[in-house]
Amino acid sequence: MDTRPIGRQSLVSIQIFVEGGGERPDLRAECRKGFKDFLEEAGFQGKMPRIIACGPRNDAYDSFKTAHENNETCLLLVDAEEPIIGGHTPWQHLKARDNWSKPRGAAEEQCHMMVQIMESWFLADKDALADFYGQGFQANTIPQNPNVERVSKRDVLDKLKQATRRTQKGAYSKSSHSFKILAMIDPDKVKEASWYAKRFLEQLDHQIRLNEDS
Repeated sequence: MDTRPIGRQSLVSIQIFVEGGGERPDLRAECRKGFKDFLEEAGFQGKMPRIIACGPRNDAYDSFKTAHENNETCLLLVDAEEPIIGGHTPWQHLKARDNWSKPRGAAEEQCHMMVQIMESWFLADKDALADFYGQGFQANTIPQNPNVERVSKRDVLDKLKQATRRTQKGAYSKSSHSFKILAMIDPDKVKEASWYAKRFLEQLDHQIRLNEDS
């Protein structure tokens, strides 16, 4: 891991530009809260970064790029949308898929993936899903692959809907359910099931420590 600070240090906290929340202010607020609760459970309580819910992925990249060019300390967190080719870095993946160039001076450690989508993380914590949906939740429908990054985006969403369609809350809905579930899942389980989630949380902790020492 690169031991240098990401970008130049500033007096503001670390900013995380997150894909999610769409165009609705209420959903963006839910997105921020979901990530805040998840990160607090991951051990960042009292040293929280600033979470910026950007809506569409292109907006997340553009906002990150602007912040980086203004010498702000920032990370980008977006869906991969599809499998990452072996040996490709996140920046290389995003260049190939979205034609996003790594901003001048940006570090590899500034770019992070929710592989293949944020809902992939949910598969790592079936207990949280069962608690959220209650009676009627079909846990055996959830993919059993311990490496959630290998489950395709389509399978993640299809299986979540199948597992939840008979519950009182109804079939999985991204707008109604996603960030509430994010707030409930166990970060340790997610780290075990997703190398990219582990990478993100470890790099965030590393950067916070650098900021504290500077």
